[in-house]
Amino acid sequence: MKTMRTRYFLILNGLFFMLLMTIANPSKASDLSKAALIPKPVSVKALGGSFELSAGVVIRIAEGQPEMQKVAQYLANQLNPATGYNIAIATTGDMPASNYILLEISNANNQLGQEGYELTVTKDNVRLSAGTPEGIFRGIQTIRQLLPANIESSQPQKGPWKIGTGTIVDYPSYTYRGSMLDVARHFFSADDVKRYIDLITAYKMNVLHLHLGDDQGWRIEIKSWPALTEIGGSTQVGGGKGGFYTQEVYKDLVQYAADRFITIIPEIDMPGHTNAALASIPELNPDNKPTKLYTGTNVGFSTLQTNKEFTYQFLNDVIRELTALTPGPYIHVGGDESHVTKKEDYIPFIERVQEIVLANGKLMIGWDETTLSALKPSTVAQYWSKAENATRGVSKGVKIIMSPAAKAYLDMKYHPKTQLGLHWAGYIEVDTGYKWDPATLVPGIAKENILGIECPLWSETVTNIKEIESLLFPRLPGYAEIGWTDAKSRNWEEYKIRLGYQAERFKVMDINYYPSAKVPWKSVK
Repeated sequence: MKTMRTRYFLILNGLFFMLLMTIANPSKASDLSKAALIPKPVSVKALGGSFELSAGVVIRIAEGQPEMQKVAQYLANQLNPATGYNIAIATTGDMPASNYILLEISNANNQLGQEGYELTVTKDNVRLSAGTPEGIFRGIQTIRQLLPANIESSQPQKGPWKIGTGTIVDYPSYTYRGSMLDVARHFFSADDVKRYIDLITAYKMNVLHLHLGDDQGWRIEIKSWPALTEIGGSTQVGGGKGGFYTQEVYKDLVQYAADRFITIIPEIDMPGHTNAALASIPELNPDNKPTKLYTGTNVGFSTLQTNKEFTYQFLNDVIRELTALTPGPYIHVGGDESHVTKKEDYIPFIERVQEIVLANGKLMIGWDETTLSALKPSTVAQYWSKAENATRGVSKGVKIIMSPAAKAYLDMKYHPKTQLGLHWAGYIEVDTGYKWDPATLVPGIAKENILGIECPLWSETVTNIKEIESLLFPRLPGYAEIGWTDAKSRNWEEYKIRLGYQAERFKVMDINYYPSAKVPWKSVK
């Protein structure tokens, strides 16, 4: 009997695996339900036919919508290199019978919200509708994945360019879906940051958190305090030359992100993680003498002087200039690992900085330690380390960003033999990074308490974009799905099949990904 049960289980398991392979096989362009989409949509209804993107196709939008013109041009720019077409953008005045992509603002479906969309594909045309240009933009990322992987190529490729017919209705589970890039420990160029933006864009993320100030480097020009970049921006971990973003370069990054509906959130960590500032501005120190520049990786040894009025004048200048450069609603003030700041000094410091941020017209985000202070309901706490800090924040009425280090830190190694990364929070293989639910991870933190999720990448061990990519991929798509797709629709056994079919797309996009043995990687011919 036991042998028969075992055989029965193996047969069922095999059938389940075959079913998953069928569901996820994106080579079946005529069946929309078999597309290996990440994040997984809310609903997919297939009709069994296909639309072929062919020469002469036109992208159509309504007249008098300048933001939609930009979105339509983005779509054309995505499709033109690989297809070799020069896709025109036209208005909806004289609609042809076929061979067009219609991008339409419509409020017919009130489920869609700010970022949702409805995609309808027939054999004659593609219709993408949403209540906002942002929703249209998210739907464009789905169109990219519905087309063959070589649509991502920068050089002309052989078609055909087919999409299965049917309807997709889709909208996100969380409003905040982000990733953090630490440019303070190692500096990365503006082009590298744009590459990072493009990678998170492809999986429908909407926030880039930039860690701009730490012990090892100060990376943003503050015109009222030029020494911050002249001195604090001059080095990095290991003693390299460092670097910084001028305000013009930073504004260009903000605009590049905004064109992709990505909000940039700048972070200046304080009162700890501040040695670069302390080395640049002598008056920030108790004896008015600058500290030495630091190129190591230890934490917790630095602090601003919380009892000096000069400190708050300096911080107001920094936050004022950052506010002028950053149209998004948030300024991140760090607040973590300030081990040498006495608790009785730390608490009033955070409260005063919160007032400075609010006075400059922004909302404050801080790491979970900031919940020791009296926080306004508009403030957001980012859970990374201690659950009791996050639940304390909930009790004070603040929203939580879920970034648990043991689940979501992209700088953790995949396993002990991985070359890059750290492991103080544990090893995070692809399945470990995917198999958790923000709304059930910590007792006392429910979905209604959560603003969203973020996967941070600290840069102690990475020095270039290809090293960054190896830690980002293949984990990033999973974090994007956690933020977008309802937990009830997520399953690791099914997800890993879809992820496996992303291999060819990674290759065409020149992504240096880690080929985890946890994933059945597939090449679609």
